[in-house]
Amino acid sequence: MPGDVQGATIDLLLADAHDGAPALAAGLPEEAAERAPRPERAPRGVDARTLDAPDADPNDLAAQRWGVIAPEGRDGDRALDAIAPLVRLREEEQGAEAVVYRVPPGMDLAASLRWREEVWRDERVPEEDRPRYLLVLGDLDGASTELQHVLAGGAFVGRIHAAAQDGGTDPEGYAAYADKVVRWAREPPSAARPDAVSFHAFAADDGTSATSQARRLLIDPCVEMARSAASRGRFPGAGPASIDGVDGVDGFVAAVDTERPAVLLSATHGLGRPRGGWRSMGQRRALQGALVVSGGAAAGVLDGAAASRGRFLRGGMWFAVACFGAGTPRSSSFYPWLVELAAAGDYGDRLARVVESLPEGNEPPFLAAMPLAALRNPDGPIAIVAHLDLAWTYGFVDAGRGSASRASRIFATVQAMVRGSRAGAALDALHRAYRDVNDELVASYQAEEEARVWGRPHVVDVRARARAFMLRNDLQRYVLLGDPAAHLPKPA
Repeated sequence: MPGDVQGATIDLLLADAHDGAPALAAGLPEEAAERAPRPERAPRGVDARTLDAPDADPNDLAAQRWGVIAPEGRDGDRALDAIAPLVRLREEEQGAEAVVYRVPPGMDLAASLRWREEVWRDERVPEEDRPRYLLVLGDLDGASTELQHVLAGGAFVGRIHAAAQDGGTDPEGYAAYADKVVRWAREPPSAARPDAVSFHAFAADDGTSATSQARRLLIDPCVEMARSAASRGRFPGAGPASIDGVDGVDGFVAAVDTERPAVLLSATHGLGRPRGGWRSMGQRRALQGALVVSGGAAAGVLDGAAASRGRFLRGGMWFAVACFGAGTPRSSSFYPWLVELAAAGDYGDRLARVVESLPEGNEPPFLAAMPLAALRNPDGPIAIVAHLDLAWTYGFVDAGRGSASRASRIFATVQAMVRGSRAGAALDALHRAYRDVNDELVASYQAEEEARVWGRPHVVDVRARARAFMLRNDLQRYVLLGDPAAHLPKPA
């Protein structure tokens, strides 16, 4: 977003899969958010953090416990068999058998809430035996995103998936990820100063408004916060570094190839629908959410093929800010608002290409190919936080204060990763910001409703409510791909 309130815009990190051009080059004026619809009232307990062991160390697996959620059927069976080494590792760490849950595919919100209360929070199960770290297996059309979101209100949730060519489960992919996590846990790094974690921060230098704002309001502030924390002994890094001058995908991959454990923060455009549309659903699954790291789409796209080759953020963790970076949901949180804006005609055809990249409701949701390939890569990362929808710059700005930086929301998760927190606990640092703004939005509607009931005058701050709506939905869709109990390798 520009630096002052007057003329501020809402920027989007989405690019055309044909040529890498931004789908919303000029952004939208901030007042466009004032048309955002009221969010559906979530059932009680969906958005509140109610960790069952709040007095225990969140990184203590013996106290928090670890379990697996797999879809019913043959694919779930095969995935569970493939990750057996990882299950054994977690059982050793927690000193107890891992709980395995089986769920029907495609559970909606109501079914997910019932499952949480009747199965996960079964009163017959002692609280100390209930797993707060939950690894979900399979794509989004199996164990649903609704279930994942409901559980994230009281647990640390991550997801892995490996797809075969025919769209089914690939046991070898699951096994490759499980073996990698186990290897890093059992064989700590031996490089010089293994305790010195590398932190890399990157914004694509493509000249667009969105990535320029990302560098100024996210990447640069995070590097400065890391340096400041390191000077106070609060950041055990080997020296935070901003990655500059990347030459294509190979240059980007080489820049994060390090012997030390590493955390990467990146801000790029994610690929969306190309002009003329996708040739097939297979092409869409392969490319939507791939990252434009430099130049145009032909030269600078980090896709699944590129992420699966050679050393890439070996044994590290990655926070990737980009549209569809984690995948494409069944429905977008922003669809009703964008369709209304497009129908109003106030913004010309600027929104058409954005809306065309959104799920249409009759297509199955899917995880992005690129992060899945990176997780499967034996020399790739062990955990990735990315976005499961359109990613806006709202997540790291304060639109109410002249678009000032709020990079601390994302840096909190990055810093927790660097300090050795398990990935699920690290992501919860960002989810706290989501819960705060969700409370703000609920309070706004509650005050309006109470004024109506009691016949009192009440003026709604439409712009503040719109900002809260955009921020809430942007933060809500950051999800963890990988085992939520994974952490950076620790020195022997």
